Amino acid sequence: MFAARDHGPDTVARFPKWARTTFWFLVILFALVTAWELYKVVWTHFEWETPIRSNNAVMPHVWDIIGRLFEPARRGGDMLLLVLLEAAFFTLREAVFGFALGAVFGFGLGVLFVRSTLAEQALMPLVVASQTVPIIAIAPMVVVWGNELGLGQIARIAIIAAYITFFPVVINTLRGLRSPQPTATELMRSYAASKNEVLWKLQVPSALPYIFTALKISATASVIGAIIGELPTGSRDGLGRALLEFSQQFGSGPEKLYGAVLVSALVGIFFVSVVTLVEWRLVDATRRQPR
Repeated sequence: MFAARDHGPDTVARFPKWARTTFWFLVILFALVTAWELYKVVWTHFEWETPIRSNNAVMPHVWDIIGRLFEPARRGGDMLLLVLLEAAFFTLREAVFGFALGAVFGFGLGVLFVRSTLAEQALMPLVVASQTVPIIAIAPMVVVWGNELGLGQIARIAIIAAYITFFPVVINTLRGLRSPQPTATELMRSYAASKNEVLWKLQVPSALPYIFTALKISATASVIGAIIGELPTGSRDGLGRALLEFSQQFGSGPEKLYGAVLVSALVGIFFVSVVTLVEWRLVDATRRQPR
């Protein structure tokens, strides 16, 4: 008598993917803020001091952190939010350069390993070993070598960011390029397709989901690398310097450090969102192409 209503996946899928992602992000963010404030209320009421004291000198209220962003960073200076946004733009520029450099280098190594088993066996242990060396130990070397080579400050920081960016791209590119079925590869070769044609028409489209997974990881890693790289290079313009300066002032104004951490996190979220948007457009366009 009555048509059954469809509450299945199609009903949920009517909302754009970005809307669903934004909704769940806001839900999780609200849960984290609530947990933060609830911790302060409970621990203050019972006067507990472990594992973390809940007083405002250690855990300021979320609204105090947000409010501090709209106050001057220094007496008579610019608003803290503007200072951090300017630093964030500088750091993001370095991260983008490092991300691009690491992504291209990682993709090139992945292609090389797919085409040459000897190269993979010889170089893969070195690639893996490179990630066991702490970036804080590599950064001063890059600074010294960069000075000897006449590289600018941004170039040196970009190299540091690229150092921790390329590894996920190498591994996922290698896995993705090997993902096509052997029958598909044999079919391409039966039509006399060259190695480059097999690469760009079969292997790369199949590897895009793997590659973009690595790129999203690398996007966050490049921001971390840029922030770390700003410290030994003596940069005074990025988030690294702001985090260091405000950490030294934590006792008198913890809200400034938390604000700097918040802006740093937003830079990473923004960068990953851009990569995700490119993934949605490019992967969806590839899937719609006739085969």
